[in-house]
Amino acid sequence: MVGGFLGAGKTTTIGRLASHYVAQGLRVALVTNDQAYNLVDTHTLRAQGFQVGEVPGACFCCKFDDLIDTVGSLSDEKVPDIVIAEPVGSCTDLVATVIEPMRELFGDRFEMGPLVVLLKPVHGKKILAEEKGKGFSPKAEYIFLKQLEEADAIAINKIDRLSESDQEGLLRLVTKRFPDVPVFGVSAREGTGFEQLVEAAAAQPKRRSKMMEMDYKTYAEGEAELGWLNCQTRADSEIKFNLDDLVLKLVQGIGTELKEAGLEVAHLKVLGQTLNDAAVANLVGSEVESELSLASEINTQGADLLVNARVAASPEELETIVKSVTSRLANELQLKLTVGNMQSFRPGKPEPTHRAT
Repeated sequence: MVGGFLGAGKTTTIGRLASHYVAQGLRVALVTNDQAYNLVDTHTLRAQGFQVGEVPGACFCCKFDDLIDTVGSLSDEKVPDIVIAEPVGSCTDLVATVIEPMRELFGDRFEMGPLVVLLKPVHGKKILAEEKGKGFSPKAEYIFLKQLEEADAIAINKIDRLSESDQEGLLRLVTKRFPDVPVFGVSAREGTGFEQLVEAAAAQPKRRSKMMEMDYKTYAEGEAELGWLNCQTRADSEIKFNLDDLVLKLVQGIGTELKEAGLEVAHLKVLGQTLNDAAVANLVGSEVESELSLASEINTQGADLLVNARVAASPEELETIVKSVTSRLANELQLKLTVGNMQSFRPGKPEPTHRAT
């Protein structure tokens, strides 16, 4: 299982990790997870040719039976050698509610690997250094820190965007707060430090004499401060438009309005796809730039768009901003943008199926 906060780079990481195992001749299956349905992550990984199961509607801990069933369904033709699971970015307490129950109940079927947690630098530095204006409330930060606390190994991701001094400073902050956990830097996008990630994923999980202490009231309130939005949109035009330009402008427009409203972005993703091609743009914080993480390099007259937004905002605010930006872009780019199915909500209280003590 590869965990980490929203926008930590989990999808890119497990895609690279899966490719590494496939190159070794191993059969690999992936499982994605989210509070909502219609996930950019699932589409992105399937587009890379991986076998991907999805557990939507709640985190793994609350959908434990669905997780087991989904992994089982991936074995219909050939049993995978390795299953890599990507939990919801706002989820924690995974050892007690997923890993240990799987070991106890299904140890004859699965050998459990370690929990590797990715650290998101843009928010990690602010939270660990206790800077002012961190972007999230103390309750949301509680989730961020608990994810790191329970890790078998912590990978500081996206080091390609950090100077050497910033890398060293962040490494010191993490080591000081979690002295007993192995910590290393990695760039899932470029492959820097990837050998250490492979080594960490192959290590034996540490045996715990007790589970991590969790305040589920604070955990629930921290999750509920984040607004979730998934939205399907159709783009059509009489003349061809650049798909990469459209998804990037959509992310930039939504990000700008969120920043102007003082709303912190945890993760914002837009997938644009045609029958054969796909483009993905991301934003992982209000103080960083939007980026095109997957380029399609095509011009087209039609595409399906999928927006996934996780923001410290109310669902109503999110809906208003997404609709406003979509309407403005349609006029600006002379496109027909038809907003379809839209889900927006705050996550409910986590109620694990099992919890080891």
